[in-house]
Amino acid sequence: MLPATPTERSKLLGVALRAGVFALIAVLGYVIFPATMSFLGTPILVTAALGTFAAAAVANAVVLRIYERAQLADIGLGWTAASRRNLSLGLLGGVGSALIVVLGPIALLQANLVPVPNEHMQWPSLLFVSIVLLFGAVGEEMLFRGYLFQVLVKAIGPFATILPMAVLFGLAHSANLNFTRLALVNTVLWGIVLGYSFILSGDLWLPIGLHFGWNWTLPLLGVNLSGFTMGVTGYSVHWNIGGLWSGGDYGPEGGLLTTAILVLLVLYLRKVPIQHQEAFLLREETAA
Repeated sequence: MLPATPTERSKLLGVALRAGVFALIAVLGYVIFPATMSFLGTPILVTAALGTFAAAAVANAVVLRIYERAQLADIGLGWTAASRRNLSLGLLGGVGSALIVVLGPIALLQANLVPVPNEHMQWPSLLFVSIVLLFGAVGEEMLFRGYLFQVLVKAIGPFATILPMAVLFGLAHSANLNFTRLALVNTVLWGIVLGYSFILSGDLWLPIGLHFGWNWTLPLLGVNLSGFTMGVTGYSVHWNIGGLWSGGDYGPEGGLLTTAILVLLVLYLRKVPIQHQEAFLLREETAA
């Protein structure tokens, strides 16, 4: 392998600098925002979602302004006809995957949907949880598929970027209640699927749709989401299969059913008519 030229070394140093600044701001925000919200007595789910969103938004906005003279929308949040199409396809994939994982076992008598005593559907609570989950999904996509991800894709390629960022995505969930090794594996696999979806679409709307569709549907079906119990519909799922398949108290993301559905989700992404957009940070003229 030939040694890097001065120009190549300069580009790599530029990438390392931008990545380092982004990481520093994101980590500081990831500590400061949730800590402040916890001090104010904010519920843990809201703290996790809005804290992540705030940290990601600030980190992306600052580095975009400093190094690219660009705006937050330039990480793939521009609102176009293609974006709306990709968001719709993402929502369809995320919601459909969650429905299969939960309703499939119910149809096969491997699980039962039962009412929870003294609980019932509360529309204000459902709306509130939906908004929180939307901010959480957008925040995580900005953090893990936003500026840092896209700069690395440009510098070292998609295959060298997707797996390391997916591992970080998985580890970021390791503090959740009832987190298991299989939950880590599945969350890393989710990170790979979401990273792949960005490569296919060139925007964040496809991964946001997948992420939010999945996160929003699971609580509606009465199962835990990443260790969180939300109880918004007055129903819960009682599994007749072991935790290895169902995910146990962590929720389906900790079970083999999710592992299997992620394979089908990749096939779905390869077949549906995703409309690719040119990512601003992947253009040649944005090189450091």
